[in-house]
Amino acid sequence: MLPARTGTLSPIAVIGFIAALLALLMVGGAGPAYRLTLVDLDIAFAVLKWGAWTGLGVLFIALAGAWITRPGTRRRGFALTLAGVVLGAVAFGVPFAMLQNAKRLPPIHDITTDTENPPRFVAIVPLRIGSRNPVEYQGRNVSQQQRTAYPDIGPVTLAEPPDAAFKRALNAARDAGWQIVAAVPDERRIEATDTTMWFGFKDDVVVRVTPTDGKSRIDVRSVSRLGEGDLGKNAARIRAYLQRLQQ
Repeated sequence: MLPARTGTLSPIAVIGFIAALLALLMVGGAGPAYRLTLVDLDIAFAVLKWGAWTGLGVLFIALAGAWITRPGTRRRGFALTLAGVVLGAVAFGVPFAMLQNAKRLPPIHDITTDTENPPRFVAIVPLRIGSRNPVEYQGRNVSQQQRTAYPDIGPVTLAEPPDAAFKRALNAARDAGWQIVAAVPDERRIEATDTTMWFGFKDDVVVRVTPTDGKSRIDVRSVSRLGEGDLGKNAARIRAYLQRLQQ
């Protein structure tokens, strides 16, 4: 049986862990703070950015602390420094991954399965008053960028008559957790709002069911209310919805 380790707790281990925890709280709390209207969006993004930089700095401090407190030395706190390394890496890694994703994807926030004749919003239009992004489709510039970045986004055809397909589409929207704003069977149009988990951003969705050769074509459009780019969220939402629809 090994003897109990003696020595003093390293201040670097303690400081590194506390600072890493603070960095993670800054990063993780930026979204809920904005969602609860405690801060505006610019401040929330500033907190997110500084939390990430703090996480990176703390990561190096924690690594130094891990060397100082490594097994075989008289300084205690090795486990604490390892926790600081993990927390710091997460605090920096999540925003860094978001930034890299933003650089990789085009700065668009309006995605649709039909770029030639995108589904139109009707009931949601009044809800978007004051939103930074327009409800009108911006045309060829957006469609070209979408086709390059998301070539897989397109309509699906269901082997069902339009009325049955409309009911299936409505149930799929509800199962996705969207807030249904309008469901118009006569026009076979569904409008809904989806709220993101972290920042609580509201994105609007319209689903259109069109008869085609005894079957039904489903088109979807998803548009963010805020932000020039969407980090691929609207495309991911459409993919998930169409997959759910075909199950």
